[in-house]
Amino acid sequence: MGIGVAAVIVAGFCAAASAQIGTSSAAGKRPMTFADLQQMKRVSDPQVSPSGKWVMFSVTEVDLEKNSKVNHLWVVPLGSHNAKADSSSALRNDNQKDALQNDNPKDAGAIASSRGASAPRTDGQNNDAERQVTFWKEGESDGRFSPDGKQVSFIAADSATGLSQIFLASWDEAAGTLGTPKRLTTVSSEADGAVWSPNSKRILFASRVYPECSDEASWVDEDLCDKRKDDAAAANPVKAQVFEHLLYRHWNSYVGPKRSHVLVVSANDGNAVRDLTPRRDIGDAEAPTFSLGGPVGYAWAPGSEEIAYVTNLDLVPAASTNNDVFTLLLDDAGERPRKISTSPGSDDGPAYSPDGKYIAFRSQARAGYESDRFRLMLFDRSKGTTKELMPKLDTWVDEFVWMDDSKHLIFVSGRKGEESYGMVSAYERGGNYEFRLRFDEAGEFSDIHPLQDGRAVATRMLVDRPSEVVLLPPQSYDKAGNPVGLQTPLVMTHVNDSLLALLDLPAMESFWFSGAENATVQGFIVRPPKFDPARKYPLKFLIHGGPQGAWGDAWSYRWNPELMAASGYVVVMVNPRGSTGYGQAFIDGVNGDWGGKAYVDLMKGLDYAEGHYPFIDKTRECALGASYGGFMADWILTHTDRFACIVTHDGMFNPQSAYGTTEELWFNEWEFRNPGEATPGQPWRYFDKPVAEDPFRKWSPLLSIRSAKTPTLVIHSQRDYRLDVSEGFQLFTALQRMNVPSKMLYFPDEGHWVLKPQNSKLWYEVVGDWCDRWTKTNRYATGSPSPAVNAAPVVAAPKVSASPRTGQSKPTELDETQPLPATVAPAAPSKGAKAKAVAPTPPVVATPAPASVGPKTQTAVGGAEFTITLSAPDNEVQVGSDARVTITLTNVSDHQILFGHKPGMDSPEFSYRIEVRNAAGKIVEETEYGREAMLRQQSESRTVDYVQPGGTTVQTAHIAKLVSLNRPGRYTVQVSRKVGSAVVKSNELTLNVVP
Repeated sequence: MGIGVAAVIVAGFCAAASAQIGTSSAAGKRPMTFADLQQMKRVSDPQVSPSGKWVMFSVTEVDLEKNSKVNHLWVVPLGSHNAKADSSSALRNDNQKDALQNDNPKDAGAIASSRGASAPRTDGQNNDAERQVTFWKEGESDGRFSPDGKQVSFIAADSATGLSQIFLASWDEAAGTLGTPKRLTTVSSEADGAVWSPNSKRILFASRVYPECSDEASWVDEDLCDKRKDDAAAANPVKAQVFEHLLYRHWNSYVGPKRSHVLVVSANDGNAVRDLTPRRDIGDAEAPTFSLGGPVGYAWAPGSEEIAYVTNLDLVPAASTNNDVFTLLLDDAGERPRKISTSPGSDDGPAYSPDGKYIAFRSQARAGYESDRFRLMLFDRSKGTTKELMPKLDTWVDEFVWMDDSKHLIFVSGRKGEESYGMVSAYERGGNYEFRLRFDEAGEFSDIHPLQDGRAVATRMLVDRPSEVVLLPPQSYDKAGNPVGLQTPLVMTHVNDSLLALLDLPAMESFWFSGAENATVQGFIVRPPKFDPARKYPLKFLIHGGPQGAWGDAWSYRWNPELMAASGYVVVMVNPRGSTGYGQAFIDGVNGDWGGKAYVDLMKGLDYAEGHYPFIDKTRECALGASYGGFMADWILTHTDRFACIVTHDGMFNPQSAYGTTEELWFNEWEFRNPGEATPGQPWRYFDKPVAEDPFRKWSPLLSIRSAKTPTLVIHSQRDYRLDVSEGFQLFTALQRMNVPSKMLYFPDEGHWVLKPQNSKLWYEVVGDWCDRWTKTNRYATGSPSPAVNAAPVVAAPKVSASPRTGQSKPTELDETQPLPATVAPAAPSKGAKAKAVAPTPPVVATPAPASVGPKTQTAVGGAEFTITLSAPDNEVQVGSDARVTITLTNVSDHQILFGHKPGMDSPEFSYRIEVRNAAGKIVEETEYGREAMLRQQSESRTVDYVQPGGTTVQTAHIAKLVSLNRPGRYTVQVSRKVGSAVVKSNELTLNVVP
């Protein structure tokens, strides 16, 4: 769903070179794993030293074992990057040439950066290489050079209190090193977001304070008031809260009684603090307003005498996007804030021109619409007038920065899957402010910092390469405004090169097709590593959130297309109606039409991919989406059965209930109102109208849930306050009661995004396994050691019992002392994009691979409801090798059956009784692990899952782990499962153990 007015992720794309399409992977490289993804160092937040000699940046490292992320500050010299790069060759120094000659993969990988030239480096041999400069255990962030170049500020946790504070360290410009850090602030409510004044004498920062405490006469009294209230709250055993206004919770936490305020501190005296946004000026509002990944909400005037900040003074902030820009003179007694913005929509990101004449900021024209076009506005400080700089630009200004000449600004904007940069003049020429776009570069650019010579430092990411600090070439244009002298950005940081050199990360290709109402729509495709055009591949169909977001050429740690493809899948992504980068009318096309044109765009995009890429297996496709993509996954679930499986993460299932449980009401009130309506969309306004005139019911997956047949994985998190966890619970409950194969992954400690490393690991594992299971891929592939469907097995089971309340037959629960993990075979998907839902049919039973050893198809006996069948990839194994046996349980009844199983266990020793006998018929002695498994069968807690009619659950038993097969000979294996008082047994399988 919506993620804040400045938080929509817009990405770029790069069409794959023809030489890369349909070819096999580079020799020696391997597919990426989740461990690789977490090993990547996350580069961000570059800052240029005042002399232009150094770039400081942040590097976040993940410790998967400790389930933690730590951020440190690094520096890289800018002076060594003066040579110009071109796209034909990478610059090399002598050490790099030697590295190539000696086949050193670490240094060689640093030379030829993907789709961009690398700057010279020596991998730590001298000051040309990037290096870490802060080393605190808890980490540091927000490194900022003082404008005089003498100090660096950063945010870190105070070792004594654990509270975040501002620290200062002396800076040696010649050596690029920091002195011993000293704590500047001792704010009881913590400090964050430090910004130096241009004269290096003061620092702006933000802190969450009690608004009533800001009425105190001095900062000392205010801080003592904050501390007393915090201490009292911590000591009080009652944690209840009383709400009197909306927006009582936001994003992933309850707001509580504290509010963000803008404060200022002397750089020479940490006790000289002043609250610049006291309650008498902003009331109960936040300053700056919440912005998830958006621009900083405060800025200094070049003379250090004034600041600008952003706040929302509307009485119901939960239903308002009306952020405004205010200015405040700091040193004049009695000065009050002055509002300079006038739009009823959001205004944010104020930035003073270096000469002090202007304040530039972003603005949205329409009230209550967080995805209106972000315009670049220019406020004339002397005249008090505001003008839009680029009224003809139909895409968003995502970020911007002034150039040193105060005559131009560099801005970043998304267009057609790219997120690149352009330049605009701040002065009129012939009645227009001239602007030029430079969408010739691949990737997503951000954090741009212009240099005096026309170049700029920025970060760039690509779909196959995480974020790096790059040096942008000067902006050059011909008389017609077209970019000339194209040069590839110079890559300055190389912290991931050695790892990336090992990985096979396929390029991404763009395609175009006709969507709903014949609109031109863009899609993307990523082939799997080691791609073979002669093969058929399963497909993951990814649906982005927002809905005002976009797929493109950008790296991700949460929904990484390269990792999605690495397990042998084709990945297809489509930017349907509502996607950013295609003009505001395209974005507005989803308003009040959530399951309409966007759904058609998606289905037609998949139709196009199936028709133009013959290696896609149409019968093995999964649809996966989060946020709005989760809603669309729910909509697909209830409106077509073309997919083999669905993954829906944090989706909206019941729009009526979602309205009452979300926090940012402006989003639902805009998106769920009929086109042309001016009043907010609220469920009670439509109760007396037909469904077709009620957006909350018209676009409700809940009301169509009876059509759902597709196996669905539901994912939701407790602390998701954008889309409450009850949305996931409602969907899962409905699927379970309707006997639709389903599973729920619940995170009690995550919000709208899954961010903790080990939670992320589980997310990728569960999602990957769900897709594999229903597309019969990897360990579920027919004929593999763990096939999805085996030969139709034999069965013996008790009769169906009657429900005491209804008299109807109910599913039989297998004995909980012998629990089983659930797996259900998918119904055969239909081919049409709008196919009606049909009743599930028993799966087609696949014939075992020739190498598999096991019985032929057997029939049910004794009226039993399930069968157990054994097979093995080979009936002859060596002593000490992994003797594998595949166990398949199949429901042969006409209704679902239930079984208990060990949570998180996918090992048959916790589900079956496994007996191994030698040639003399004696039971073989169990190993210590086998004995422990028997005990854990009885002692561990259990959960219940389902097996649908015709469905199977398949597990691989590693016999050598369970019993001692240390002597050659002939052994027989048989497994059984107790149900009620009866025991269902499998066929006997013979294993020959040879020396």
